[in-house]
Amino acid sequence: MINFDSFSLENGLRVIVHRDESTPLTAMNILYDVGSRDEDPEMTGLAHLFEHLMFGGTRNIPEYDTPLQLAGGENNAFTNNDITNYYLTVPAENIETGFWLESDRMDELDFSQRNLDIQKSVVTEEFNQRYKNQPYGDSLLLLRPLAFKVHPYRWPTIGLDINHVKNSRLEHIREFFFSHYAPNNAIIAVAGNVTTERIRALSEKWFGPVPRRKTATRNIPAEPTQTSERIMTVERNVPSDAIYKAWHVCPRTADDFYVMDLLSDILAGGESGRLYTKLVRGKNLFSEINAFLTADIDPGLMVVTGKLMEGVRVEDAERSVNDVINELLDKVPDPGEIEKVKNKFESSSVLLNTGILHKAMNLAFCELIGDPALINTEVERYRSTDGEMVMKAARKYLIPENCSTLYYLSSKKEQE
Repeated sequence: MINFDSFSLENGLRVIVHRDESTPLTAMNILYDVGSRDEDPEMTGLAHLFEHLMFGGTRNIPEYDTPLQLAGGENNAFTNNDITNYYLTVPAENIETGFWLESDRMDELDFSQRNLDIQKSVVTEEFNQRYKNQPYGDSLLLLRPLAFKVHPYRWPTIGLDINHVKNSRLEHIREFFFSHYAPNNAIIAVAGNVTTERIRALSEKWFGPVPRRKTATRNIPAEPTQTSERIMTVERNVPSDAIYKAWHVCPRTADDFYVMDLLSDILAGGESGRLYTKLVRGKNLFSEINAFLTADIDPGLMVVTGKLMEGVRVEDAERSVNDVINELLDKVPDPGEIEKVKNKFESSSVLLNTGILHKAMNLAFCELIGDPALINTEVERYRSTDGEMVMKAARKYLIPENCSTLYYLSSKKEQE
C-alpha cells in the first residue's frame, strides 16, 4: 500500500506527497496536462519542442542543470501523446532546490530567438536520427495516419511534419506556453524522505506566486469507428521485410484496458508469449515479434510488429499471425497461462513501485486520469481479469475490419 496525502493551491496546482523514510533521496515529478494531441494539425511537434525549451533557462536561472547538479540531483523529461512529464531526484535535504527551479520555469521561460533556434536544431536532428536515418524508423510515421484519420493520435510526438517545428516562431512558442504551462494545468507528486507539512510550505512559497492562467480549451475530435481493413505497402532499404498491424482499442481509463493489457502479455509476454513461441521458436517465420498497447488516455491502439526471417513470404507470415490472434477469439485461454501472466505483471508492478521516482510518476498520472488511489488497485484490477473476459475483448477489438496493416518490404530482397 502506497500511502499519500494531497492538497491544492489557490492557483489550481495539485500536489501529492508520499513519505518514504527508507531513502535519503526525494523524487519530484511534474506532469503537465499537455501532449501532442493538444496541437494544431498545422503546427505539430510543439509539445515535444517545449520539453527541450524547458531546459533552456529563464531570465532568473540561465542554466537549469547546473544548480540541480550542485545540489546532488539529476533530472530528465519525456513527452507523449497525452502529457509532458518532468522529473528529478535530489537528496531530501536539498528538495527546495527542485521547487525553486521548477517554479521558476513554470512562471516564464527565456523566450529568446537564440534558444528557440538551438532547440529547433536539436529536435530536427533527433527526428532525423530516430525516424529517418535508422531502419524501420518511419514505420509509426506511416502506421499512425493509416489507423487514425481525424484524431491527433495520427501523428507522433515529434510531429506530423518536421517543418512545423522548423517554421515555428517565437509568437507560436509564447502562445503555446501560456496556454498550457500553468499551475492549474499541472500536477506535482513528491515521494521520498519528506513530510507533507514541508512540501505544503515549499509549494506555497515557490509555486503559490505563479498565477493561474487561462488554458486552451481542449476540443479533440473523436476517431470514427473503423469499418473496413486498411492496408499500406512501402519499400525501404532495410535488411528484411516487416509487418505492422494495429487495432483500435479502449482508452486507458476503461475497464477493458486491463483485459487488453493481459491479452497483449499473453501474445507477447517475452519469449513465453504465444507469438514468440509459435512463430519465432516454433515455425521460424520471424526473427523478432512483439505486441503492445499504446495505453493512451483517448482510445488508442494495440500493435503487433514483426520482422520476417529471410525467404519467408509476407502472406505466410501474416496468415500465421492471424492464426495466433484467432485462437484468442475461438478458445478461452488456459487458467495456468492467465495466472502466469498475472503473476508476472504483479511482480513487475511491485518492483517498479519500490522506487521513489516511479511512485511519484505513477501518483501524478493516476491523479490525472481520475484518482491517485488507483496506484494501489491496478494489480487487483488486473487480477480480476479472467479467460472469458480475454476472449470477449479479443472478439470485440481484434477483428479484420478494425485492423490497419503496414507491409514494410525490403527493397534489397531479391525479386522472386
